[in-house]
Amino acid sequence: MSNGANGFRWESAGEDVVVYHHGRRASTLRGEAAAKFLEQVGAGDEQLLMARVTGNYKHGNERSGNR
Repeated sequence: MSNGANGFRWESAGEDVVVYHHGRRASTLRGEAAAKFLEQVGAGDEQLLMARVTGNYKHGNERSGNR
């Protein structure tokens, strides 16, 4: 289980992985998706990975820093 500084956290529930965002269940990963998530979770930024699997990533309203 991981507690996230940016609002995401995850926990393993049997063979499933449950992802929470600000205390609410955002997504449940099962089967291949859960296995792939568990492989990738230690390899990089957990917060970014959880944002991607929940769909809470790049809504199109982000601004570039060069303006």
